[in-house]
Amino acid sequence: MSRCCGGTTSWGGTLAGCKRFVVGLTGGIGSGKSAVAERFAELGADIVDTDAIAHVLTGPGGAAMPAIAEAFGAGVVAADGRLDRAAMRERVFSDAAARARLEAILHPLIREEALRQLESGQGAYALLAVPLLFEKGGYLELVDRTLVIDCPEETQLTRVMARSALSAEAVRAIMAAQLPRSERTARADDVIDNSGGLDKLALQVAAKHRYYLACLARADCPPSTTAPTDPAQ
Repeated sequence: MSRCCGGTTSWGGTLAGCKRFVVGLTGGIGSGKSAVAERFAELGADIVDTDAIAHVLTGPGGAAMPAIAEAFGAGVVAADGRLDRAAMRERVFSDAAARARLEAILHPLIREEALRQLESGQGAYALLAVPLLFEKGGYLELVDRTLVIDCPEETQLTRVMARSALSAEAVRAIMAAQLPRSERTARADDVIDNSGGLDKLALQVAAKHRYYLACLARADCPPSTTAPTDPAQ
């Protein structure tokens, strides 16, 4: 790992006997988590993206595919061997038992790979991107701070429909299955407002990056008012 902390620190994400500063990145569907992660990566942070890990695990030859095919049948496997995500979405969205079976297959594999990437990263600190960080167990204990990417729900809807074939009804159903926007931001240590343009977003990411570097320099985090959500503050 890139950084082992000597002495006493306030954070506790212990990996392989070594402490590392990890920020949990989350937000509702269409909030712009990927855009934010890209900008943090440009500034030198390691990005561990559980969605990206899941795509590899369910791609052609992915480690999760044999168990998924056995549990759900050939109907959820595309011709090239990858997961047919639309077919699986239909199976699990209204079937809690099917969703639990899928999660039992995927979540241990995702977590194992996420831990491996956290341990092997070379950046000053890591962002662990988990769409359901607050909703699902297993990841909050790995992070030292939580960063929520926030935008109005109508903006989420517009973004998701522009990038996918999902209907407005389907997107709203996904949003309804996630934490309400107000609860998500209330639980966050830090919030980035992604309702504006890319310039505003970049300023906020840069401010948070400086703040997280300050956490590293001090071996704890200064008051969060030193890293305001609004770059104009």
